Parts: sequence; structure tokens; C-alpha cells
Amino acid sequence: MNQQPFFDIFRTGKQEMEKVIAAGLSAGGDWCDLYFEYSVYNDLMLRDGEVNSGGYHEDFGVGIRVLDGERTGYAYSESTELKDMIAAAKAASAISADRVKSVTNISPDISGKEDSRRGRAAGGRVPSDRSLDLYPVSETWDKTDHSRFLPVLERIDSAVRSKDSRIVKVIIRLSDYQSYIMMYNSLGELTVDSRPMCSMTVSAIFSYKGKTENSTASWSHRCGADMVSDDLADRLAEEVVAGIDAKFDARRPKGGEMPIVMAAGASGILLHEAMGHAFEADFNRKGQSIFSGRTGRKICGSGISIVDDGTIPGNRGAGNYDDEGVPGQKTYMVRNGILESYLHDRISASFYGVSPTGNGRRESFRFNPIPRMRATYMEAGDAAPEDIIASVRHGLYVTEFSNGQVRIGEGDFTFYVRSGFLIEDGRLTAPVKDINVIGNGPEALAKITAVGNDLKIDNGTWTCGKEQNVPVSLGIPTVLVSSLTAGGE
Repeated sequence: MNQQPFFDIFRTGKQEMEKVIAAGLSAGGDWCDLYFEYSVYNDLMLRDGEVNSGGYHEDFGVGIRVLDGERTGYAYSESTELKDMIAAAKAASAISADRVKSVTNISPDISGKEDSRRGRAAGGRVPSDRSLDLYPVSETWDKTDHSRFLPVLERIDSAVRSKDSRIVKVIIRLSDYQSYIMMYNSLGELTVDSRPMCSMTVSAIFSYKGKTENSTASWSHRCGADMVSDDLADRLAEEVVAGIDAKFDARRPKGGEMPIVMAAGASGILLHEAMGHAFEADFNRKGQSIFSGRTGRKICGSGISIVDDGTIPGNRGAGNYDDEGVPGQKTYMVRNGILESYLHDRISASFYGVSPTGNGRRESFRFNPIPRMRATYMEAGDAAPEDIIASVRHGLYVTEFSNGQVRIGEGDFTFYVRSGFLIEDGRLTAPVKDINVIGNGPEALAKITAVGNDLKIDNGTWTCGKEQNVPVSLGIPTVLVSSLTAGGE
């Protein structure tokens, strides 16, 4: 990608960036990197057929990180004038050298004490011979006339209302942003990336015989404006009314220990929350994860492989580079039942003596990068979904989870089931809701006895909130867990 437009956006160049790096290392730090960001955000909301709100916002600045042994100093500036960047670099340097306790606009991240294996910097040079182009666009969002999308939102509103007379409210939201990112570090590595994102959410409230139910359909991609189409509108309108009859009819079932079948797609949120975070290297480096020290060991059945992938074209979690300038890649956390890799940023990779996996991510230039997931999913197996259901005499088939709580150190989790069905004698029968599924991540992995051949990546507006908000994606095939606790009546 041509670097000159990014120099122009941020009104700086390599010579100026080298001076900022020098200021950051002036107190003897091991590593310094710069993260420049210019983002343009747009938001349009339609409530009951009328424009309810709209917004436009720009964000601009640079974040500067200095590493000195196990100390991290971080500061940011909303100006890219050389004097302001140097001031921020010196502030980050002072924090990393432990010369100050607090400085305005500084977010220190000071790791706990660990043994002598700890890396003193962010590792060596990262190979950058791969050139990814995961989200090409013909028209960037910051150059788009957003009034053209209003007819699409109105089409959704009309379509949703025409499908069900019980609808009392429809809210449609279109959000997008275009980010221009430039990264430079003390090894002289320069990386640029232009990142689009579009999200659409349709929410509907239904009322029938004194009961109220709600339904939401969402879609998000790294894409250009051409993806906002009538076809997308019709698909979301169909999704938001699908299954509403089952929600009105659903009851809370009896609880107890039972087999749980997770439907392909959105139920992968349990995989993300209950297991994915435990594979992030910062938790493992600090001994806070149930999987600490278990790489190379068998943790589940041989037919199970779990992936975190930053290279799915157009995916919400995709990245040509992560937020440390490491090229996007596909990482196997678990391959054929063996714990193969944690998810690494540069710091954890240096600590473990491995290559970074492209998981150093941040919410914006105001935040320090930490290990984060991208698109996390379990690979498909060879079982037919209908055969998995048919194998269960009595259990639950879960299509939608929400409100999960996880204790990463112990692996314990609780998830609320928003929708699903009873399985009786191998058939889906009565719809269910308002129950909790309770278990332990590693134990649940070990209890997976069947993996379907129907992997589905869910393209909803998933956002992970571990310390910072970042866009992610997730997925799973139909999966049978032989026994979990269902907290029903």
C-alpha cells in the first residue's frame, strides 16, 4: 500500500518519527512504537419509520508506547506536531522508567512480577513479506454521501412490518467508519492500513395477548458502501421476524444435568467467552488462565480444532495487520485436541520465545495493545447435524446465548439461554427460554462427543469488551456436549 497518503494525513514523515522514537528511548528503554490513527465515524438511526438520530465524528491522534524490561509506559497525543509527539514520548519513557506516578493522558500498563524468562522488549523484527488485502473497497466511507442509505433503512422498516402484525416498534441503525492507521517502531518497521467497517442492526418489539417479545438481527463486515443494498435489507428483515412464534410459545423447562447441543453459528459466543479468553497469552503469562503451562498437552477430543483467524476476507475480525504491525494470520489454539498455541502480542511472544500471532489489538490510539481474539471458531467435524440431534434422548438444543459470565482462572461459566428447544427422543419439540447453562470450559471441551459438518461464522455486530472494545467475529458447527447443568425450574 502506498505510504505517502498516510504521511500526508498525519503531517509527518520518517525523519520526524525517528526523532519521536529517540525521545521515547532517551531514558534507556528497550522498545518504542508509534500508532497513528485517523477515523471517521457515521451513524444513522431510524425509529418507527422516522429518522431518530444521526451522527458524524472524527478522531485523530498518535499513541506512543515505551517498554523498559517489564514496565510499559503509554501516552497519547491528539496532535501530531513534532513537539507534542516528543512530549508524549518523554511521558511514556518516564512511566516505563518509573520516574513518575501519574501524567495527564497516560495509560500505564505495569505487569506483575515474573521469573527471569521474561522478555525485555517486544521481540525481534517481524517478517512482512506477505501483503494482505482483506477488505478492498472502491468507495471509502469517509467519501460517501450517507443520505443514499435512508431508502434502504426505510425498506427494512416496511418489510419488517409487513411480515408480522404483532410488531409495535422497529429500530434500525446503520453505523460505519473508515480508519487510516500508520505504525512505526524502533526497528524501523513501517506499516500502513486503511480499515473500513459497516454495521447494521434491526430490532423489533412484538406484542401479543399481553406478552412482549423482542428480536434482533445484525450484520457487520469490513466492506465498502456498495454492500448496503436492497438484498441486505430484505435478508435482515427476514431474520428479525424468524423464530418469533417460538419465543412467544417458549417455556422454562426443568433443569438438571443433561446433554446440550449448540446450534451452528451464534452459539459460538460460548466458545469465545468460556474458552477463547483463556487462550490469550497475557492471562497465561501471568498464570491467570486455566490453560497456563499446558501447551503441547491434550485438552480435548482428537476431532476438535479451535482457530482464531484474522485472514477471513471482509470479516469483522479480519486485519491485514494487527495494531502492532504484525501481519494477519490464522492461528490454531487447539489442533486435533492438542493445545498448540496461545494468542500472542509482541510482548507475550518475546516472553515465550515464539513469533507473535497477530493478536496485538487496541480500541484506538488512546489504548495500549493487548492480546485479543479476532474471528474465533471451531473447525467443522464430520457428523451430520440431524444425526447429532437424533442421538440425544433428552436434552437441550440452544440457538442463542447471552449475558455470559466467566471466571478465566477456574474456567467456570454461566450463560443465559435466550432461545432453544427441548430434545426428546431425538427430536426438537417444545421451544425453551429463561434458563442458564452452567459448566466449566476445559471440562466442557473434554465432554464434546460430536462435531457437526456445518461450521457457520456468524456475521453479527460482535464486540469484545476485555478492558477495551474491539470488533470480533465467532462461529461454531453444531456441537454436542455430553453433560452440562441447565438451571431451569
